[in-house]
Amino acid sequence: MKGDYQDLVDEISALLGAPATLENRDFRLIAFGAHDSDDDLAMDPVRTRSILTRQSTAAVRSWFEGFGIARATGPVRIPAAPDAGVFRGRICLPVRYRGIVQGYVWLLDQEPGPDAEALDAAMEVAQRIGLLLAEEARAGADLSREFLAVLTAGRGWQQDMAVAALRVALGPSGEGAHAAVCVSPWSGEAPASVPGAAAVCVVPWRGAGEQEPHPGGGGPAGHSLAVLIRLRGADPLAPALTAISRLMPRAAGGTGAAATPGTPKQVAATRSAATGGKTTAPAAAAGVTSGVTSGVTAGVSDPVRALTALPAAWQQATAAARAAAAAGPRLGPVAQWSAIGPYRMLASVAEEALDDPVARALRGPANPELARTAEVFLDCAGQAGRAAAALGIHRQTLYYRLSRVEQLTGLDLDEGEDRLLLHMALKAARLA
Repeated sequence: MKGDYQDLVDEISALLGAPATLENRDFRLIAFGAHDSDDDLAMDPVRTRSILTRQSTAAVRSWFEGFGIARATGPVRIPAAPDAGVFRGRICLPVRYRGIVQGYVWLLDQEPGPDAEALDAAMEVAQRIGLLLAEEARAGADLSREFLAVLTAGRGWQQDMAVAALRVALGPSGEGAHAAVCVSPWSGEAPASVPGAAAVCVVPWRGAGEQEPHPGGGGPAGHSLAVLIRLRGADPLAPALTAISRLMPRAAGGTGAAATPGTPKQVAATRSAATGGKTTAPAAAAGVTSGVTSGVTAGVSDPVRALTALPAAWQQATAAARAAAAAGPRLGPVAQWSAIGPYRMLASVAEEALDDPVARALRGPANPELARTAEVFLDCAGQAGRAAAALGIHRQTLYYRLSRVEQLTGLDLDEGEDRLLLHMALKAARLA
């Protein structure tokens, strides 16, 4: 398919005597013609960034859309704007299919410019591009439906049929290792494309009402975005973070600040001897995402090689996303299943069983510090000195609070099983 786009872009370049670039309707680069000009102005900052990063900024997109390109049915001439980094004027050929814009072909305007006959011929080629883009979008929607079916089908023959359909839909890209990524909460439709993704879909939370799932389309509040990531190596974190960095700002209706994709060097820089050379999700996420909307988290599963294992991988990804929300800065905003510790077990507990009376006794408004004191004390393996330092209180204050914890819960914190119950109850309450 990419070769088809390149051939059509080259055809337009030959017709109009100028190098052309093709972007989808989200201003993501698809193909571009060769640049052999010695004129420095032929590669202004906007064009250079589009080719090197394969996308345009939101500001550039807004500026160009202000000329009505999304509504146009014919070529649109756009003047130069040096202050915006556009040193040369543009000719935009809207790429449409059945009246719906699918993308844009861009050319640098020049004197005397192409004649009307050449532009008409180029628009005919743009229509052929529109058909290809529309077919690709339909294929993506089909993938979303098949992917969603695998994640939501029950066990047995229904899941076997869903996996078989997804395998056919994915084709060669279904081979090899994959990981599941959960971004939650998700509001709106699934993105048309995600870097490194084999499929995406919107998945309703359990108990999120009786609304029908809408793969590839709009999803009401109470939904998560599922992303199937193709892996080339054993570590799913780096490719997952590349995808997540593009998704986080859109997760809550696009209210987040723009994310900054990390380079391989940035991700590699998070490796340290303390973690045995492995990339930790909190450190890597800090280098790859920024300005994340409050309350939005993401989870990454372990790698799987069989599509039949995708439901289990999705459970891991959702559990990791819930753990990131529960644990706060220690894990989030991006957590790997392999790194969420006790939440791996707690997340599998039925939601109605999470509200343990032990935790409930400490979480009332009359005891705002007791639950935190008990949790920090247990996180510190019952070492009073460490816990007092972490809480910033005197050790005698810690002992007083722990005695109040024992009075309210009826537990004996000198007993291992009582400590385990309290610790798990407090952690589980975070997931509720």
